[in-house]
Amino acid sequence: MKSIQVGLLGIGTVGSGTYNVLQRNQQEIQRRAGRGIEVTMVADLDVARAQSLVGPGVAVVNDARAVIANPDIDIVVELIGGYGIAKALVLEAIEAGKHVVTANKALLAVHGTEIFAAAHRKGVMVAFEAAVAGGIPIIKALREGLTANSIQWVAGIINGTTNFILSEMRDKGLDFSVVLKEAQRLGYAEADPTFDIEGVDAAHKATLMSAIAFGIPVQFDKAYVEGITQLGAQDIQYAEQLGYRIKLLGIAKRRATGIELRVHPSLVPAKRLIANVEGAMNAVMVHGDAVGTTLYYGKGAGSEPTASAVIADLVDITRLHTADAAQRVPHLAFQPDAMSDLPVLPMSEVVTSYYLRLRVADQAGVLAKVTGILADAGISIDAVIQREADEVGGEGSTQTDVIILTHDCVESQMDAAIAQMQALPTVLAAITRIRKEELA
Repeated sequence: MKSIQVGLLGIGTVGSGTYNVLQRNQQEIQRRAGRGIEVTMVADLDVARAQSLVGPGVAVVNDARAVIANPDIDIVVELIGGYGIAKALVLEAIEAGKHVVTANKALLAVHGTEIFAAAHRKGVMVAFEAAVAGGIPIIKALREGLTANSIQWVAGIINGTTNFILSEMRDKGLDFSVVLKEAQRLGYAEADPTFDIEGVDAAHKATLMSAIAFGIPVQFDKAYVEGITQLGAQDIQYAEQLGYRIKLLGIAKRRATGIELRVHPSLVPAKRLIANVEGAMNAVMVHGDAVGTTLYYGKGAGSEPTASAVIADLVDITRLHTADAAQRVPHLAFQPDAMSDLPVLPMSEVVTSYYLRLRVADQAGVLAKVTGILADAGISIDAVIQREADEVGGEGSTQTDVIILTHDCVESQMDAAIAQMQALPTVLAAITRIRKEELA
């Protein structure tokens, strides 16, 4: 049987990994797919470099549209990234009747509804396993492996850069800015790390997982996004003393009134497996009504781990290439005419528990006023720790830290209580609020 012919748009880190793994494992891949899968055309602006990375049988061009226009190409793999030219090329490939594989989480999180609708009209597949958590097959798990379940929640460490930074802050007791520079030196963080450290990259991925888990449209604009730039080393240390680790989590949770979709630093009990995911590794927990809680762990980035996911998509498409389009797995797991209209809830309606740190005057009655405000707001307290003043500010200090853990409450209740506590003359600095997720 004739091999499936693949065109790569971009042959950087992931593209070169895809080509190399396909070459190295082509016999095993063919045994699984039922026919050969060959990269026969590559588009890259640096033609000489691209040519040096592929064999003599691969045509290399500097125009991506030449790949799309080639009638022999069956699958277009988009590895350019971003929202601009990548979107135009993906839509053009779909219009030309090509299947598409992409690792572009930003593109799908923002424009996925339009792209999936176009693919449905043309009867082609858009596969994106590599867009979330690199080599971890979390998309396939949500779309197929857990299809019997009503998914209740998904929570994941889905950005390796921020997890590396938080791990280093905890291990070495260093502040964020110091560790960020080290992460950039080691190549874990980009020269401009904004998308990573501000939580945007994780929110793109959480948006895609929420759509597949709950059968809702991709709605990145509705996600709550908070990064790690304001975290202090002392909060990581306090969390550790209380039996928690701080992780940047992407969370999607089903509630009766809608879907919570949020990315922010979270206290996670140290006894949870996900709390012990260190360095640049990724992990995703999924809770289904039938299966309970499952955990998926592995490398979330890198040339060959991400290539593993790209090639898994190529194999899936190859197997289903000649199948009736109506019998294929839907892009977002649910049939397009059966998508849910459950809204994404505003952050004010989210229900979770909290860690609060207040820098206060070391005076009698301060703690009573703070706990009184929480009680009046209907917020139940789980634990309170008041540090000795000399431990916080040195001998003779007149300031101390009060750390409070709460039980679950609605975010709007906590917002109001924090505003009242912040107005107290004995509260001397901005109150630190970190959400707490038991993931039980």
